[in-house]
Amino acid sequence: MLPLIEIDIDPVIAHIGPFALRWYSLMIMAGIYAGTIVAARFATDRGVDPDHVYSAAVWVVVAGIFGARLVHVVDRWDLYRDQPLRVFAVHEGGIAIWGGLIGGGVAVWAYARKNRLHFWTFADAISHAAILGQGIGRIGCIVNGDVAGRPTGGEWGFVYVNPAALLPRASYFGVPTHPYPLYEMAWDLALFALLFLVARSVRRPGAVFLTYTAVYSLARLVLSVVREEEVWALGLQQAQLVSLATIALAVGLLWIRLRGASDAPVVTPKHVA
Repeated sequence: MLPLIEIDIDPVIAHIGPFALRWYSLMIMAGIYAGTIVAARFATDRGVDPDHVYSAAVWVVVAGIFGARLVHVVDRWDLYRDQPLRVFAVHEGGIAIWGGLIGGGVAVWAYARKNRLHFWTFADAISHAAILGQGIGRIGCIVNGDVAGRPTGGEWGFVYVNPAALLPRASYFGVPTHPYPLYEMAWDLALFALLFLVARSVRRPGAVFLTYTAVYSLARLVLSVVREEEVWALGLQQAQLVSLATIALAVGLLWIRLRGASDAPVVTPKHVA
């Protein structure tokens, strides 16, 4: 187990006039930058002009942030009912990854369709890089404290003591909690490595994207056990129910893709050849 790690870091790095530069925002931007650069390389390896990645990045990011914030606000309306203007305070944290993935995914599909790109090939490049960006972004969550796990009940875990931390519950202050962001970072990096193996061994466009979708969904299904969220149905949280549905959809589509006739040239990515 991890030792007892005290986190006494102000989520705000500095105030610049009326604006606050936060660790959360900084790491999200770092994740987006790294993901875009890596996606451009993966696209090139698959025979796609990397300029399409840079052009699509703006739309994917905007759609992803909008979707992520919308789902979070709807899910936690109790936090915004009395202060509706806080809905726009994305820099403070509070995004739902499922909303981001759906919003970003729709943007990728729309861009590929508009520019007559093969969707599955383009989605493979984007998703393989996206999981790296997600892992980097979780560093900001460690400082923010907004996705802290439930108390560990022992002498290990993260202990948030800075009063500015955005913990899900006030009772979490000064109490050892599961380092959920660290768990997900480890899973994300492991998945990033796994996708290289998938790209090398399953040379069918869409295999990387659908594996990413299924395995990341499995992460949310498993890791959400250590997060104290509202139970929706069947003893499962919202994220877990969405994960189950997404796993079923992704596995089903992967099975169809592997059995069906190829609708695009099968390309062996250079970085895994």
